Amino acid sequence: MDINQQLEEIKGKVAEVLQLATKKGASHAEASMSRVEGIAVSARLGEVENVEFTNDGGLGISVYVGQCKGSASTADLSHSALELAVEKAVDIARYTSEDPCTGLADKALMADDIPDCDLYHPETLDTDKALAMALETEQSARDFDPRITNSDGASYNANLGLRVYGNTHGLLAGYPSSRYSLSCVVIGEQGDDMQRDYSYTVDRKAERLDSTVKVGQEAARLTVARLGARKIDTASVPVIFHRDIASSLFGHFVSAISGGSLYRQSSFLLDSKGKQLFPDWLSIQERPHIPAGLASSPFDHEGVATVDADIVTQGVLQDYLLTSYSARKLGMVSNGHAGGIHNWLVGNTGQSDQALLKEMGTGLLVTELMGQGVNIVNGDYSRGAAGFWVENGEIQYPVHEITIAGSLRDMFANIVAIGSQQEQRGAVVSGSVLIEQMNVAGN
Repeated sequence: MDINQQLEEIKGKVAEVLQLATKKGASHAEASMSRVEGIAVSARLGEVENVEFTNDGGLGISVYVGQCKGSASTADLSHSALELAVEKAVDIARYTSEDPCTGLADKALMADDIPDCDLYHPETLDTDKALAMALETEQSARDFDPRITNSDGASYNANLGLRVYGNTHGLLAGYPSSRYSLSCVVIGEQGDDMQRDYSYTVDRKAERLDSTVKVGQEAARLTVARLGARKIDTASVPVIFHRDIASSLFGHFVSAISGGSLYRQSSFLLDSKGKQLFPDWLSIQERPHIPAGLASSPFDHEGVATVDADIVTQGVLQDYLLTSYSARKLGMVSNGHAGGIHNWLVGNTGQSDQALLKEMGTGLLVTELMGQGVNIVNGDYSRGAAGFWVENGEIQYPVHEITIAGSLRDMFANIVAIGSQQEQRGAVVSGSVLIEQMNVAGN
């Protein structure tokens, strides 16, 4: 069965449960179904460690009886199983308290003209090829330097999926997607010091993945660079978040401006819409329909059309990230963020990473973060870190076993520069971020 036939088959199942829901007494209903076929292989120390095939899917249904909601799911797609799932969802709704904010997203917001985001680029799920790539990647890492003495292995993953969403507003739409990744983790030793690091590549198109040699050697290079790490004295210094981890800063921003945090009064950015949060040169744009984008989507998890948006303009927050429920709780309108963000493009000040080091002068380059010491309610930030000590714009030596701390509000406001060499492997596209000053706890 080709992909279009599969898509139509799944649409048929979603339409079937929506019809059943109406017959069983639901005022409104929505359903979604995904199906994923994939392969995951791993190799360690030159031996095959794991081979997994995935071929599964499930259908979820939410029904609304007045302002009461009930949900159920099933992996069995027979008519009797679908009917039972709908009956259970309706029963649950009848025992659920009324909530004036529950219900489908507004009909006027539904995706109408569905754009093609070019998300599906199928490749044959070839076990031999996948294993060869994993083995080559690890071997490239182990051959890079004699100080690479051990390995946590290399992995190759490929997933081909389908997603369909429908509701009783009349929306019934879906699309296929693909995702491929290759990664490697190795361990290096120098005297009594032992360090670990990794590298990976991910894309919608298999042919755009970095080569096995590049991924393996990058993992080894990063690991070797960390050998000889030491602690540093406690101080307040400028800090650069390397582009590989800079997206985590904006991830905290996402949490703080998400409707769920706001209506629960659990965000340090309450009542911040229209206020200056970043330097006036910084912008953040959301572009949901970038062809083959890792976070591209024609509609969100509630069927709301995704649209281009300016999240931050000249440092000023333009809008919150809202689902239909959080929007109603806040007296606002959903803007297509059920399920997350869609390709954030963070502005930059044009410097290369090397120029960013020069601008910092003396301070800390952070390349790894550990722990969960971030409080979105009050904005306190404290995380374990590792990276490199920098003097006169030049890396001097690796550092570890340190903690960096500050206030997210201050950190956002005191971003000095963002580099032009961008990390492209996620939902946030950003360069390295230089922050004017943070507290670094060491010796």
